[in-house]
Amino acid sequence: VQAVESGGGPVQAGGSLRLSCAVSGYSRSTYCMGWFRQGPGTEREGVAIIDSGGATTYTDSVKGRFTISRDNAENTHYLQMNNLKPEDTAMYYCAVRGRSCDWYQPFVTSGFKYWGQGTQVTVSS
Repeated sequence: VQAVESGGGPVQAGGSLRLSCAVSGYSRSTYCMGWFRQGPGTEREGVAIIDSGGATTYTDSVKGRFTISRDNAENTHYLQMNNLKPEDTAMYYCAVRGRSCDWYQPFVTSGFKYWGQGTQVTVSS
């Protein structure tokens, strides 16, 4: 299974970026996809998750600014990031859970089996 992110880069505060994650080699039709991020000197934290039916949840700091979506036919999911802030600067990782989403503890990293290599997002003020 491969998960490959793209779409990161430098952006000014208030700007937008759209991250993509293409998943290949995964045969199950129902699984949870997510985005995580890790800033300098910080632990990896969950940003958003989405199940195969389109249900989503977000960490509080990105609610109203970020939108996660997926294309089940293409095994791809996206993270639209608007009104970016310097504190959003981080390496962003996509992840595949391997089963349905855990809505009680949505961002436990050990629950996600497959990870991409990350794409850097840098927001300047």
